[in-house]
Amino acid sequence: MLPPFSAFVIFAFVWFLTLLCVLPLRTTTQGEAGQVVAGTPSSAPHNLNFKRKLLITTIVAAVIWAAICAIILSGWITIRDVDIFHRWMMGEI
Repeated sequence: MLPPFSAFVIFAFVWFLTLLCVLPLRTTTQGEAGQVVAGTPSSAPHNLNFKRKLLITTIVAAVIWAAICAIILSGWITIRDVDIFHRWMMGEI
């Protein structure tokens, strides 16, 4: 059983990691577009499409989150499998 708060924390973690991966995709800088706005660096995004990137992030994160939850709920990977420190202290490793 996966508690709801744990499921939310996993989703939030996966969502932010996915956002960091999605943000630089298909980004055109102002320097590449040849339209640098005064007061901004040429490396600033020309057209970020932030809403679209947030939607893509949410969809991809939901798929990854569902896979992680399925693995946890199936028992394929348990806390005992990842608790290396406790296993080391007990002499199992």
